[in-house]
Amino acid sequence: MDRRHVLLVTFPAQGHINPSLQFAKRLISMGIDVTFATGLYAQRRMAKTTTGFQLPKGLTFASFSDGYDDGFKIGDDSHQTYMAKIKSNGSKALKDTILAAAEQGRPITCLIYTLLLPWASEVARELNIPSALLWIQPATVLDIYYYYFNGFGDEIISSSDDPLWRIQLPGTPLLSKRDLPSFVLPSTSDTYNFALPTFKEQLETLNAETKPKVLVNTFDALESDALKAIGNYEMIGVGPLIPSAFLDGKDPSDKSFGGDLFQKSDEDYIKWLNSKPESSVVYVSFGSLLRLPKSQMEEISKGLLHSNRPFLWVIRVNENVTEDGEDDHQKLSCLEELERIGKIVPWCSQLEVLTHPSLGCFITHCGWNSTLESISCGAPAVAFPQWTDQGTNAKLIEDVWRTGVRVRVNEDGIVESGEINRCIEEVMDGREKSIELRENAKKWKGLAREAMGEDGSSNNNLKAFLEGVAVGY
Repeated sequence: MDRRHVLLVTFPAQGHINPSLQFAKRLISMGIDVTFATGLYAQRRMAKTTTGFQLPKGLTFASFSDGYDDGFKIGDDSHQTYMAKIKSNGSKALKDTILAAAEQGRPITCLIYTLLLPWASEVARELNIPSALLWIQPATVLDIYYYYFNGFGDEIISSSDDPLWRIQLPGTPLLSKRDLPSFVLPSTSDTYNFALPTFKEQLETLNAETKPKVLVNTFDALESDALKAIGNYEMIGVGPLIPSAFLDGKDPSDKSFGGDLFQKSDEDYIKWLNSKPESSVVYVSFGSLLRLPKSQMEEISKGLLHSNRPFLWVIRVNENVTEDGEDDHQKLSCLEELERIGKIVPWCSQLEVLTHPSLGCFITHCGWNSTLESISCGAPAVAFPQWTDQGTNAKLIEDVWRTGVRVRVNEDGIVESGEINRCIEEVMDGREKSIELRENAKKWKGLAREAMGEDGSSNNNLKAFLEGVAVGY
């Protein structure tokens, strides 16, 4: 049989690119060639920030224009227009890539795509290529979307504003409004009103197949019930999709995803971390997309000062420049005091920080990649969710896995400094709750590594999937 060749298509955003690239490396380690396709702008950014990064043998790139080759900015067009352009441009580019690969004697034997790209499976179907969705959020969130569109949507829309309302969906814990993905909730904002119809389209695409396979960036022990909650789908845990050096250790040289869209800080934050006592540093990061309002930034600043613990705070420079040319962190009213006890950087290697001995606590927006990284590194968390799947992830962190605590917002939707300090202390004060959180974090770290081991659940699940896809070739 000829060498298998997977076309892996990902939405051009950091949170999609990281797990997809790691998945590509996993496939390559199993003897499969991978062509990695994403937007041209993202591909250019990756090439710029990863100069000198050694691409694995067997990995090639095939970028496509999404219609915004200089990057999409809110205000250029609506998100709906963007999604329409990426569909029309991407569909044609994928067809061209598949046909070209066949002409070169390297036919695509399977197409795998991330969420927000349901049209990719239509291209695969048209060209008679098997396809699978790589779901880069927790299985629990897929369950919620599925059951929202299959019998529970009306109740969520009509009842979720009742403070006493709770809902139990198959495979999920008992959920309140704040635990649901923001896209299923009634909203006055139309900025992201493209999202829910796109998820609906994704589910309709899956429902058109018989027992579709969904590869999920999770592992069996972490979400055992959630992975079995949709009888019509075969949900397959293949994660955590994290560089080997920070997980199973099979490849010590695999220390980076290799797809950063942001330049790392030139500052020696590792040297700074080395100078701090064990388990003493508060690490603060809100991911690659979020920009917090200044009022919330000020409250975080005050909370960090109140805690009087050393902190490393990631505040992105390139997306946070104000009209007068100053970065957001330069506008903070207590910047001088902050710099006396902590360090502010524009970007860093999160996995290096999460595995550093000085790390004591991770204040996180609860994006799924950050959540999985904290689980896999055994880092206790202060869950500080903002939107999309983050509320659900925070619920899992606090009440299911019990590896962290969740902040409470005031009536204006702001987390006040006292609440931030309360949560930091609960995680780091060394008392009974703090000890329990650390022990739980250590337990899940071990289970994550076990899943990715040679005979681990995720490793075996992926092998079985690949054997199934190989049938007929």
